[in-house]
Amino acid sequence: MTHATDVTNSIDAGRGTTARRAFLTRAALTAAVPAAASLTAGLLSGTAEAAATPDLPDFAPVPAGSLGPALNGQGYYVGPIADGLYWVTDGSYQAMFLATREGVVLVDAPPTLGHNLIRAIEQVTRPIGLPSKVTHLVYSHSHADHIGAAGLWGKDVERIGHAENRRLLKRDADPGRPAPATVFEDRLVVEVGGERLELSHHGANHAPDNIFIRAPRQRTLMVVDVFYPGWVPFSNLAVSQEIPGWVRAHDIALGYRWQTLVAGHLGRLGHRGDAEVQRQYIADLYAGARAAIAGLDPTPFFAKYGPGGNAWAVFKTYLRAAAERAAGPVTDKYLGVLAAADVFTVDNAFTVVESLRIDDDVLGPFAIHP
Repeated sequence: MTHATDVTNSIDAGRGTTARRAFLTRAALTAAVPAAASLTAGLLSGTAEAAATPDLPDFAPVPAGSLGPALNGQGYYVGPIADGLYWVTDGSYQAMFLATREGVVLVDAPPTLGHNLIRAIEQVTRPIGLPSKVTHLVYSHSHADHIGAAGLWGKDVERIGHAENRRLLKRDADPGRPAPATVFEDRLVVEVGGERLELSHHGANHAPDNIFIRAPRQRTLMVVDVFYPGWVPFSNLAVSQEIPGWVRAHDIALGYRWQTLVAGHLGRLGHRGDAEVQRQYIADLYAGARAAIAGLDPTPFFAKYGPGGNAWAVFKTYLRAAAERAAGPVTDKYLGVLAAADVFTVDNAFTVVESLRIDDDVLGPFAIHP
């Protein structure tokens, strides 16, 4: 398999850099480059934001293996995956594009990358004599944090997504996220310039319309807001709308043949080992949550808040205690293995406890009255 030459050199930013672009660049650098964190205080010193900042908690250091490549001066990195397939990141969000002799197939357009996507595509295509025009734009799902810059390509692009994606975007009527004209229900093959992407929908997971995008020749899978290579999942299992489907998506993804994973978030690519580790992290959360629900005595919560009739206080404190009990050993196991294990594991455990209650009928003290 032929691999493209690495392309990490920045292109000229010009003289019209806006304050917003400068802010986003600083934020992306801070997210992706550990050394940049030490500069943050200087960047914000003397501002109202710095003066108003409350005391903030300390968290465990991010493992070196969880970080991605350094960003260029404009706050992004673009690099090859294989055979004309590239990825772009700002350290927090990712997109993928396929450069072909007939144009570029772009997958997702995160607003934090914005015009840097145009720069990244030109940076790759111009030196090798391929067109930089984006002819096709594939939406992984409808959420604005992943496709909020889709409007940059105007009307002269074929937009592709799941049928539910079109329904959601028509409902939202957001000019920054034009609804796709080309839609599918189960599967669709996109062929451009001799290259191929295979799109599949396996039911709701993170979102009702979230799809799997596979580049078979490049042995690459893109599935967004499911995996977080080198990190624990974002809060509350990625604030997913269908938790059983989100959990099942791990097995579906690992059932595909691929070597490289584009996950849509954070600063590096993933591999199968990352997916296996996250699947085990989720399994550990479920085991811990089941044990917590079975073993946590609800009596103190009812005794404290029941006499006053504060049912929400009973639920809040009991569920939080169950989540903390479930999360404790999982956090300890993954500290130093997955970044932010001490940041989001309690939140993720809370979502697992709730999903067990409402999806799996593991009700604990809220079961059928005798």
